[in-house]
Amino acid sequence: MSYSPPWWLKNGHLQSIYPSVFRRLNDDFLSRRRLETDDGDFLEFDVAVAGNRRALVISHGLEGHSRRPYMLGMARAAFDAGWDVYLWNFRSCGGNPNRLLTSYHSGQTKDLSAVVNHAVAQGYAEVSLVGFSIGGNKTLIYLGDASVHKPAQLNAAVAFSVPLDLFSTSVQLARKKNRLYMKSFLGSFKQKLLEKQRLFPGEVDLNGFRQIKNFYQFDQRYTAPMNGFSSAEEYWEKSSSKQFLATIRHPTLLVSALDDPFLTPECFPFHAVERNDSLELETPKYGGHVGFMAFSSEKQYWSERRAIQYLNSKSLLG
Repeated sequence: MSYSPPWWLKNGHLQSIYPSVFRRLNDDFLSRRRLETDDGDFLEFDVAVAGNRRALVISHGLEGHSRRPYMLGMARAAFDAGWDVYLWNFRSCGGNPNRLLTSYHSGQTKDLSAVVNHAVAQGYAEVSLVGFSIGGNKTLIYLGDASVHKPAQLNAAVAFSVPLDLFSTSVQLARKKNRLYMKSFLGSFKQKLLEKQRLFPGEVDLNGFRQIKNFYQFDQRYTAPMNGFSSAEEYWEKSSSKQFLATIRHPTLLVSALDDPFLTPECFPFHAVERNDSLELETPKYGGHVGFMAFSSEKQYWSERRAIQYLNSKSLLG
């Protein structure tokens, strides 16, 4: 099932930006839930439940949330195909600040694990995963980390546009051609730090934040020390999913477009896929970052149709 975009969508930046700006999807099929965590915090997630035997847990990208168009599109496609869906928000991304000083980072998977376990506890025979960008990075780490318990009901996964190598993608996004994305990310980070500063007086210093222009400067000053890493480099090294690919044992499809403006050659794991029969890799020529637009009467993008096709092919429930 190859991806062939309309002629005017053969541009990685357009594919990456257009859906966020112009795609409109109804979210009235979802309801909001809250899950308390073991460390005294909480997770917010949206669900569509119809008594299906299969559930799909969907993870968003960096500074995204459960109501982004790509999340809603995937959820609607899965729900219509006979899956209950769980769209979870990283801490502080669900519309409310979380209770702790720290929120989330790109390599943290305990919250994904909590959502999966919560879904399993509802009695599903199968639970599968879809992750976008950093959500895909978390998904792959979760699947490949031998120290993390995976329930027997966990079946298969699809990961789109994953920055498998955080060092190289951080350099890539610092380039002038990607400054629009960087400005957006940093603006979102700052708003959340302002909220943390209000909730935790004296714990967050925003002096000189205007001088921060890239992920290295931000992660070195905030992400690394707030999450127990000695430096941005250590954070990137330990939180990159490429090192976990060899130990993934669940059927997993990775899809990344060759024109993705976020990704580098290090994010296309051709050799890892050759050495692990559980992995499949598809690299469409076009698609941008979490794009893969298509226009049809069903209002489904190619990525949504491809994910459901793959997960259905791996399902034991027919």
